[in-house]
Amino acid sequence: MAKSLNPKCKQCRRAGEKLFLKGERCISAKCAILKRNYPPGIHGSKGSRYTTSFGAQLKEKQKAKRYYGILERQFRNYYVKTIKKKGNTAELLLQALEMRFDNVVYKLGISKSRNQSRQLINHGIFLVNGKSVNIPSYQIKAKDLITIKPQYQDLKIFQSFKEKKGEDEEIPSWISFDQKKLEAKILNRPSLNDIKSIFNPTLIVEFYSK
Repeated sequence: MAKSLNPKCKQCRRAGEKLFLKGERCISAKCAILKRNYPPGIHGSKGSRYTTSFGAQLKEKQKAKRYYGILERQFRNYYVKTIKKKGNTAELLLQALEMRFDNVVYKLGISKSRNQSRQLINHGIFLVNGKSVNIPSYQIKAKDLITIKPQYQDLKIFQSFKEKKGEDEEIPSWISFDQKKLEAKILNRPSLNDIKSIFNPTLIVEFYSK
């Protein structure tokens, strides 16, 4: 499986904001954005340049790719599949990204980052509607039930998660999650209002539509 090997802190600095790629480090004083809030490289600290409309579109696309941890070919494939559907292309694209299996596991608060979500999924720990799924990019659908295989529920990561207070986890409104049973049900596909996006999906659609 292809993946980006670029240093995560540099990716955040290039985007100009936190992408939360390193879990707890991103919310600590060690965060690179707090220490060096400018692009990486020898010229990064010399101030920002004028950005064209194309540059703004490219920046949003790159930010989204880094945020979800996917490469160019796969990201473009999401756009190609999206434009074939009826509806708001920007919203459909964002939904496809949000409904990735690794992103859903991350949003449940079980993992500290999407990378950790991928590791858990690759090990075949989760069940979707009673069937084992070990593909991080698998598209979760409305009404799907996500559970953990019984033999893995005693792992330290899940036991410590059960002991957390439920109010500490900000679960998206389109997901119903039973923290004690470690069961999640997808209520519906998220709308633009349900998703707290750090990038503008409309600019991404404009970038690819040229």
